[in-house]
Amino acid sequence: MEQVEEKWRDAFSQLVDVVATNIPDGFEQTMQYGMVSYVVPLTAYPDGYHVTPNTPLPFISLAVQKRHIALYHMGIYADPTLLSWFQEEYAKRVPTKLNMGKSCIRFTSTKNIPFDLIGQLVSKMTPAQWISHYEEAKK
Repeated sequence: MEQVEEKWRDAFSQLVDVVATNIPDGFEQTMQYGMVSYVVPLTAYPDGYHVTPNTPLPFISLAVQKRHIALYHMGIYADPTLLSWFQEEYAKRVPTKLNMGKSCIRFTSTKNIPFDLIGQLVSKMTPAQWISHYEEAKK
């Protein structure tokens, strides 16, 4: 946290807490690729991440970039139904346009982070569901 720029620190800390509180059992918090990450540990999924074997399967990562806080959620990339749900809920709750890529949700202001919605989002996919989506995508 000491490395996080002060203007992002409180919101980033709150976002990490929201994810940690709401993520289903079986995911493990770690540092991966220089980000706070939630992964399926190798003890639960020994195949690991196909790009880098012996690396736990990434699911959610949080980072502070120069101009935004980024939440990478691999589940919304893999599950179109989950993505649609999130986009619809975001539009209902947040007055600003959703800023995202395929798996990256970008928050350029700390004022409009829907922490409750993020909590709901991270609670919607278990490790077993994520592994199933991941294995299907690899085929």
